[in-house]
This record gives sequence, structure tokens and C-alpha cells, in this order.
Amino acid sequence: MSKMHVTTTINGEPTEFLCDPDRSLLDVLRNTLGLTGTKEGCGTGDCGACSVTVDGRLVCACLMLAVEAGGCEIGTIEGMAQGGELHPLQQKFLEMAALQCGICTPGVLVAAKALLEKNPDPTETEVRFGLAGNLCRCTGYDKIVRAVLDTAAEMREAVQ
Repeated sequence: MSKMHVTTTINGEPTEFLCDPDRSLLDVLRNTLGLTGTKEGCGTGDCGACSVTVDGRLVCACLMLAVEAGGCEIGTIEGMAQGGELHPLQQKFLEMAALQCGICTPGVLVAAKALLEKNPDPTETEVRFGLAGNLCRCTGYDKIVRAVLDTAAEMREAVQ
């Protein structure tokens, strides 16, 4: 099997890599590019631990072939903090203890960011629906939902 050359943008940085055509985006992110924040939970797209954005759309990196990333804009957990500052969601998750073991947290944060970019004023039901593809076995979901709702409110206030 011959390797394929892929040119993409990851977290705003132009990126090129070689990979076998059957490798998942998750595998390349973690094992070729060293972006280990994206986690593998189930490998079947059921848990959301590997959530990334591709051209602004939330996807499970374990279900996407790396070669499909060619020409796309990929966003991972490593791209959330900017200029040494945590993203407001990351800060709120810390303040409200909305995380524990850390396996689900990167995917939940990426999914929450994608949700707030599309809907900056979500209801609790909309947050729960938006994060339904992310499973957490440690914290339960209440702290996570509250952190997303509080972040949304603070981000709206900062814009006004």
C-alpha cells in the first residue's frame, strides 16, 4: 500500500503528512502529528472522545480517514487555547470541576465550542442535545451542562 500525501490546516497551521490510505484521522493526529489531546475511547464513533471539527462541522476522528482531511480546516483541543490563554470553556470547566479523568473532556470541549459557535444562546435542552454524542463515565453531565451554559452567558455579556 503506497503512502498518500495530505495537505491540510490543523488549528490554523498549514500541515502536511504522509499516511496509508486506510489510517484514521485520529491515528494520524495522535501518532503521526503528536496531537494527543484527541482521545480514543471506543474506536466506533459512539463515545465522542475523538471529537474534532472539520471545516466547522463536528466529527468523530476515529471514523474519518486521514486522507479525507486534504484541503480541510481541522480543529482539535490543542487549538482551543489561544496566545497562552485558555478558551472560556476550558476555564469554566476548571472552575466548575466539570471534568475528572480527562478521557472525554477534550471531545466534550470541542463539541461545546462547536455548539456555541453555531448557537451562542443555547437552552439547557439544546446543550444536552448538542453534547449527546459525548459520553462521560466520571462526572455525570450536570456540571458539564452548567459549565457550557455559564460560559455561553459570559461570552454573550463580553460581546455587549
